[in-house]
Amino acid sequence: MSDVNIDRRAFIAKLGGAAAVAAMAPEALAEELEHEMIDMLGQDQQPPAQAPSGQQTRLPPFQEVYKGIGHVFDKRRGEELKPLPKQPTLVDFFERRFSRATHRHCLQSAHHALKTGQPELTIMSCLIHDIVLNLAKPDHGWWGAQMIEPYVDEKITWGIRYHQALRFYPDDSVGYEYPELYNRIFGKDYVPEPYIEDAYQYARKHKWYMEARLITLNDTYGFNKDMDVSLDPFIDIIGRHFKQPKEGLGYDNSPSAHMWRTMINPDRSL
Repeated sequence: MSDVNIDRRAFIAKLGGAAAVAAMAPEALAEELEHEMIDMLGQDQQPPAQAPSGQQTRLPPFQEVYKGIGHVFDKRRGEELKPLPKQPTLVDFFERRFSRATHRHCLQSAHHALKTGQPELTIMSCLIHDIVLNLAKPDHGWWGAQMIEPYVDEKITWGIRYHQALRFYPDDSVGYEYPELYNRIFGKDYVPEPYIEDAYQYARKHKWYMEARLITLNDTYGFNKDMDVSLDPFIDIIGRHFKQPKEGLGYDNSPSAHMWRTMINPDRSL
C-alpha cells in the first residue's frame, strides 16, 4: 500500500473536505481509502480540481449516490456489461462482469501468492477475496464470504470473511505492517469499531487465523497501476477449488444464487 500514489488533498476534497472526514467513522474512512486504491486500477483519472482558497469545495455529481454501491451498478465507470452465457462460470464473470479495477486487484494479489509459492487455497482466496465489491462495498468481507460460500472450501470462506477485520492489525510473524498510508492520508491511526475489534480478537484465536492473515498480506501487492495479470495461470486452480454449478452461477438455487443473478442483470428493478 505504501507505493500507491494518492493525492491527499484531492482525496479528502472528494470525501467532502476536512470537516466531513473528521466526522466519518474510522471504518468508513478505511473502506473509502481501500476502494480509492482499487478504483485507481480501473481507470486513469485526473484528480478533481481544487477550489480556490477560502471557497467551499463543491462535491461532484457522483457524490449524490451512496458510496457503497457495487461497481456493477455504477454506469459512471463507463464499462460496458457484456452478455453472459446461459450457464455462466466464475471465469465468465471475471471476463464479462467484474470491473477492471477489481479484476486487476484480485489478479495481482493472487499472482503474488502464486509467485511466492503459497498454498493453492490461499491463491484461490486471493483471487476472489474482493470480487463482491462489484455487488456491494460495505462489510465486504462478510458479503464476500456469503457470496462464495456454496462453491469453495470452508477455509476460503472463513479467510475472506475475516480478512476485512485484520487489515489494520499488524502481524510481525508474516511481515504484515500497519498500513502507513492510512496515517499519511488522514493523519491519525485507525481506531476499529467494536464489531471489527471483536471479529479480530475472534479470528486471532481461531485455528484458521492464517487463512485470513495471508489474504491481507497478499492484498498489499494488488495496487500496481502498471501491472496487468492474465487469468490464464489460475484457470486450473479455479477448476480444482471452485465448485461450478452445472446450471450456471445464479441459477443453481444456492443460498447466494440471487447475488450472482443481481450481477448478471443489475438493471432489473424488481
